[in-house]
Amino acid sequence: MRNFKYVKTIKDALEQECPGTVSCADIVSLSARDGIVLLGGPRIEMKTGRKDSKRSYLSEVENTIPNHNDSMELVLSRFQSIGIDTQGIVALLGAHSVGRVHCVNLVHRLYPTVDPTLDPDYAEYLKGRCPTPDPDPEAVLYSRNDRETPMILDNMYYKNLLKHKGLLVIDQQLTSDPTTSPFVEKMAADNGYFHDQFARAVLLLSENNPLTGDEGEVRKDCRYVNSE
Repeated sequence: MRNFKYVKTIKDALEQECPGTVSCADIVSLSARDGIVLLGGPRIEMKTGRKDSKRSYLSEVENTIPNHNDSMELVLSRFQSIGIDTQGIVALLGAHSVGRVHCVNLVHRLYPTVDPTLDPDYAEYLKGRCPTPDPDPEAVLYSRNDRETPMILDNMYYKNLLKHKGLLVIDQQLTSDPTTSPFVEKMAADNGYFHDQFARAVLLLSENNPLTGDEGEVRKDCRYVNSE
């Protein structure tokens, strides 16, 4: 999310070449597509032609994007409501194979007592990364989601889950929920299967309820709606 500044860089370049043609929604979708490839993930052919909204939908974010502390039941229902099945949802959570989690989102699993679903040695490592129960937000303390291949989108995430090394509550729930655990095992055993399911689910996400035609606009600046 910190890198939304690059959306502006891309948008400025496009406006030089073909003004008012490529939407910010397309830029975000295609940036996700290319970011996946740069991280060693599958190439996903995406459609273009989305329009940008004419107003802000900030409140919708809270209502539609699951939180990492939500129950597996809620996460499944949110994604299933837009047509993504259980194995697709398990694959999407595999995006946690890359990146990092700030300590503020971890410490409740470490203090005052360690979450019993965490591997004890892994918990000690996490305490080293997050040494206090109330981390300084300015210090930006964090732990990587996947220590073995931190910048590769692969099935190491699922292998770690089977060793009780899930970083977030939602990660570890994947192995304890009977509807998702079979897919965790399957993806841990087969990176190709993970990539196939991930590509399918990302494509469904990218085509969820797009604005087209007069429903939307092509913004001149991605941070603001166009002035009339």
